[in-house]
Amino acid sequence: MFMADTKFPVVRAIIFDLDGTLIDSKLDLIHSVNAMLGEMKRAQLPAETISGYIGHGAPQLVARALGATATEEDLRHGLQFFLGYYEEHKMDNTCAYPGVPETLAQLNHVPMAVLTNKPERISVRILNSLGLARYFRVIYGGNSFESKKPDPFGANKILQELGVAAHDTLIVGDSEVDVQTARNAGTRAAAVNYGFGVHDRTAHPADIYLNHFADLADVVRNHSAV
Repeated sequence: MFMADTKFPVVRAIIFDLDGTLIDSKLDLIHSVNAMLGEMKRAQLPAETISGYIGHGAPQLVARALGATATEEDLRHGLQFFLGYYEEHKMDNTCAYPGVPETLAQLNHVPMAVLTNKPERISVRILNSLGLARYFRVIYGGNSFESKKPDPFGANKILQELGVAAHDTLIVGDSEVDVQTARNAGTRAAAVNYGFGVHDRTAHPADIYLNHFADLADVVRNHSAV
């Protein structure tokens, strides 16, 4: 664990990203994208290429996988097929990262929420399947609001619902989208070192870097209200 800011404030609430942060969903997303490409008679893409497209929501994931030549009808059909296929296969390989269930249980005294660009219904179903949904006061997805991360609307909505100030809140994610969301909302940012999201750490440095999810318990313990 590395903390860039030694004057880190009290942590009164935590907002989590989902894919690449709480859950390892990489393989099921890759398989679903390539299944969609097969349906559209397109060539399969390498796993790492698809991984680089994850984090901005399903419509952008599909659009980037189909490429610049895709028509509006291609995008509509591709997204519909992808979401249907992924719904059926979302738990084939997906699991919580090591230490996630135990650490969330330790942090249960802290108000926690999920803000992901993944569709809300699928996100809730995955978290329920893994037994994790009960730890979160609210779970919002990429279709919950008019805008997605890094727009701060969703984070601001959560702050309002939890009744906490932005500077006392930590957003935890694996990509630069999450760090940008934190900056836009005025919260602190923690980045995990094990995720699969794209993160230019020079352009978008986090306040804390976590080698293991369990390190988060120490962060909260060391920055709790007296």
